[in-house]
Amino acid sequence: MAAQRTGLKRQLSLFSLIAIAAGSVLGGWLAEAPYWFELTGAGAAFIFPILAVILIPIGLAFSELASMLPFTSSLDVWASSAMNSTTGWATQWLFFLVQVVEPPLVAFIFVTAADFFVDVPEAAKPLIAIAIMVIWFFFSNVKIELTGLLAIALFILMVGITLGDSIYYFASGHWDFANISQEGGFFPHGIFGAVAAASALVLKFIGFGMTPTMIQETTFPAKKMVTVILAALFIPAVVYFLATFAISGLAPHHVIAQLSTPEPELVKSLGMPAVVGLLAIFSGLLYAFTTLMGFWTSSARVLYGASQLRQLPPWFLRTNKHGQPYIANIVVLAFGIFFAAFTSTNWVQYTYSLSVVAAGAVYFLGCLSAYLLRTKRPEWDRPYRSPAGKPVFVIGMVVSAAITIVGVTLLPANAWPPIIAFLLIGALVPLGMRYYRSHVDPTYTPIVLSPEDVDITKE
Repeated sequence: MAAQRTGLKRQLSLFSLIAIAAGSVLGGWLAEAPYWFELTGAGAAFIFPILAVILIPIGLAFSELASMLPFTSSLDVWASSAMNSTTGWATQWLFFLVQVVEPPLVAFIFVTAADFFVDVPEAAKPLIAIAIMVIWFFFSNVKIELTGLLAIALFILMVGITLGDSIYYFASGHWDFANISQEGGFFPHGIFGAVAAASALVLKFIGFGMTPTMIQETTFPAKKMVTVILAALFIPAVVYFLATFAISGLAPHHVIAQLSTPEPELVKSLGMPAVVGLLAIFSGLLYAFTTLMGFWTSSARVLYGASQLRQLPPWFLRTNKHGQPYIANIVVLAFGIFFAAFTSTNWVQYTYSLSVVAAGAVYFLGCLSAYLLRTKRPEWDRPYRSPAGKPVFVIGMVVSAAITIVGVTLLPANAWPPIIAFLLIGALVPLGMRYYRSHVDPTYTPIVLSPEDVDITKE
């Protein structure tokens, strides 16, 4: 069935989407690094490239699906086509959870950076994080092209600073391999710590999964989405490896785990030039800002896409003169405030666990959709076709299931109330839509998009 013409604007180049995706994957590590070292020590440096390889099957599944069904609704339309609309909505709602918890997470990065200079009261931290999200809300309603150009500039700048700082640490005379070898080695907590870290650090790569939500705003062919997805896996893997290894040699892992902002604090304690620490903070804030941009944009598109399939009211399809779904942006802000209000002092573990559990389920359903559609719709054109096909998708499902199972074991107690509340809201939405159809618009029945609808969603 034909879809409603989109109000989104095609303004994102291949490089700009790579910058958004890779920049979003890299965001937040200024204040998250202590959690990495607490879980597994210096071995975190190796876990990042290993994860990038492990996630390839999931990335290939997403790439094939995005080329075949290039809609903002992405996972929703994939699961709806492979299974049914109910499963599609459930997948989309979980995907929305993965996306929408990121803006409050990175907003707290700004709070942590401020805490390095002044003592910020605990009660004020959620309020500051909410204020930062409110500020970005106004910027979220300008041209997506500006977001893309800003992402490119910030990506080049922040990666350049990180590489420069890392090289300086190695050459500073303060880097000592003994801080690793004599403190339990690369994996001081053994295989359990490595597995726990691998499951938690999957969160750092979820930016690759958000890219299909912007496919109706791209200026390049859908078959090139595989380039964006693989770049979002391997560019951050290399940067994370270098940066984590560079920090690891500056102090023992248990010392780093106790620091709020390891880089600037280590720079200060070791007597390095203050400008090095300031650059680390500056680049960390740029990473956080890029992540905020990327996941906010994706969260709004998830709602827009669900409305495309008539699983949400048509209001979410409304766009302003710049092609921005402004009502969806309002809802993203509301959920950002909701999750920020639930966040406590262990906000890093809280958000990591929350996201990882949902991400694993979303990845599983995405790979399952790719597997089922190979059988159910073999005649559909696949501009990009994943090599090895179904066996790759099965591997992706196994990896996804493992991510979710381990992620559940890491959930802190304060993560359960918002998860339960979020799932209840998701279950109530279809009931609300039944009321909408019976009292407002009986013709507003759910639709499932197919490759035949692609031209209709083009500008």
